[in-house]
Amino acid sequence: MLLPELVVHLAPVLELVRLTDEVPEPEDVKAGWGALAIFALMAAAVALLGWSLFRQLRKVEHGRVTGVYGDVPADPEQRPGAEDDADDNTGDAGRA
Repeated sequence: MLLPELVVHLAPVLELVRLTDEVPEPEDVKAGWGALAIFALMAAAVALLGWSLFRQLRKVEHGRVTGVYGDVPADPEQRPGAEDDADDNTGDAGRA
């Protein structure tokens, strides 16, 4: 549809780029200290983000277990006032 028309118009431009673009020699291309520093900083940033995510997920899990988000706590012993409910729960289980 549109692609054949686009190729017709881009072909001369691509040919011009191919003719004028010179490939550098292997001895002209070097990895520098700046690139290594950028790579190290990016690796440190990713590690810091992972650490922060892990901390936040632990806080959310703790909140879920203790019932902070309005859910029933997953573990009855984690709830405030669990000692009072523990006696009631055992009595209900005995009757059922």
